[in-house]
Amino acid sequence: MKVSCLQENLAKGLSIVGRAVSTRSTLPVLGNVLLATDNGRLKLSATNLEIVITCWVGAKVEEEGAITVPARTLNDLVSTLPQDRVDLILNETTQTLHVSCLRTQANIKGIDAQEFPLVPEPDREDRIRVEAAVFKQMISQVAFAAAVDDARPTLTGVSTSFTGSDLTMAATDGFRLSVRSAHIPSFVEKAFTVIIPARALHEVARVTSDDAEAVYISLPEGRNQIIFDMDSVLLVSQLIDGSFPDYTPIIPKKRHTRTVLSTADFRKACKTADIFARESSHTARVSVEPGDEITPSFATIAATSTETGNNVAQIDANVDGDPIEIAFNVKYMTDVLNIIDTPQVALETTTAMEPGVIKPVGDNDFVHIIMPMHFGR
Repeated sequence: MKVSCLQENLAKGLSIVGRAVSTRSTLPVLGNVLLATDNGRLKLSATNLEIVITCWVGAKVEEEGAITVPARTLNDLVSTLPQDRVDLILNETTQTLHVSCLRTQANIKGIDAQEFPLVPEPDREDRIRVEAAVFKQMISQVAFAAAVDDARPTLTGVSTSFTGSDLTMAATDGFRLSVRSAHIPSFVEKAFTVIIPARALHEVARVTSDDAEAVYISLPEGRNQIIFDMDSVLLVSQLIDGSFPDYTPIIPKKRHTRTVLSTADFRKACKTADIFARESSHTARVSVEPGDEITPSFATIAATSTETGNNVAQIDANVDGDPIEIAFNVKYMTDVLNIIDTPQVALETTTAMEPGVIKPVGDNDFVHIIMPMHFGR
């Protein structure tokens, strides 16, 4: 193998695939990155057996070949090189990669590319097109609500359903539920649902560039994997086995109170409350007062700590319905307010013992359910 490419392109490629490198594997090759020539470009690949990330870097290929080298060593080396042409020459006899850039020379000992796990190819014919910007937003609005511990593996994933030209994603950790739907350019003949690890979706969002137009999704036959193809970046993830709980009964069908608030004001009040709510499982009280002819309606977010003190923040609100006081995990409330980009947000409530519903005002494609906390009088 004899290849040359620009330092900044190589560094960027290594940072894209780097998150898939295994840090705790008994297989040394999983701590390596694969470098291979591929149709006049340099292909970089890394895997931890749960996800594979591959990206292609523009390069001048003089001799074909492939090698795997320790990812950390190569990444650290390339990041210190000057922004100039990097030459990569493989000595196949010793499986050593010679790296040179201007006056810097290095040799990195590698492992034969044959030992690297096989990377599945995307299906160029039978694939689903999703607009990149929409998909990234869907991931940001849903994946954060997935569970982080592996006690119930299905809850660490995102239920992803394709029906006709509709895509619906849902995630829950048992205390909150995020559901986002979108219309997609593709049409799926036969509806299906898969559970994609939330960690993998976070990586998809990270490696999808802001100027990417589309993400192409395909499922290789009989492999229990899903492939996300972003032209110069490919991410393959294992799917989670099992059935996702039916979340439709959790979404309240009625409401007694609808409170419309400034998203920024509500977010700020919740962040402030969490300073004092941290010691009490992030519990804060949200009180809503409809007001009358004299007094305008408002909402109050309050938190108390036996150790550090308390705070109360009052914000303007447009209230339709009954007054209510309900306790929420204010950290969860902040999480959802962080990913809502509409100026106003609606909080829909029934009773203090039933879930609250968060909806961006003017956007009917997203709904977030948050379970109430119990507080002593």
